Amino acid sequence: MAAHAKTNIFYISVGLWLILGVECEFGWSNNTITIQTGGSVTIPCHYDKKYTPQRKYWYSEIDKNKTYTNTTDENLSVIDYPDQSLFTVTMRNLQDNQTGSYYCFVETGEQSTLTYEPHLNIHPAPGVSVMSSSVSGHEGGNISVQCLYSSGYQNEVKQWCRYKDQRCYTVGRTDTSQNSSVQISDDGRSSFTVLMTGLRLTDSGWYFCSVGNALNPVQLTVTKAETDTVKDT
Repeated sequence: MAAHAKTNIFYISVGLWLILGVECEFGWSNNTITIQTGGSVTIPCHYDKKYTPQRKYWYSEIDKNKTYTNTTDENLSVIDYPDQSLFTVTMRNLQDNQTGSYYCFVETGEQSTLTYEPHLNIHPAPGVSVMSSSVSGHEGGNISVQCLYSSGYQNEVKQWCRYKDQRCYTVGRTDTSQNSSVQISDDGRSSFTVLMTGLRLTDSGWYFCSVGNALNPVQLTVTKAETDTVKDT
């Protein structure tokens, strides 16, 4: 009976946090992640460095369960990366009935801090998808990412957004404020391409292909440039 009451209190608390508002470290207005039925997705959940020692978890509004970090099951993995101040949630073999809202939380005492609130939309024909969910490049080099969208999104704004600092790059605009050039070209039919040149190590991280109110995550890894070693003869 006590366990049942505690569970009910937790559900009520989540509802109250969402109604009254909690500290939210990430404020995307377009946070609908679209995934094809049967597919998988990895979602980043950033948190403030001060929360590094705290327990983090992924809460599902669908089945009312919470999964703590460093848990790996057949279709769900929640892994913490303290050195990056984030944990990732990987969901596999997603089905239409898993469409709904999910939450990244950090335990901060008597209540928890909501760090990200994505809405997952699982559909046989997702509105926005990516050719590859992870890309890599060398320092000083280039990478290209192709973002796909359905016909209903042709007239929507296309953007390439960095998750951590919420910086977005819009089609037709080049931004060099991070010492790297970002160029976006839209074919006007079904895809847009993001070209990042002059990569820096600090460009590593999580980004989103964003179209209208839908998006899809992409992880970028930038490694040190290879240097030729000249040996004495």
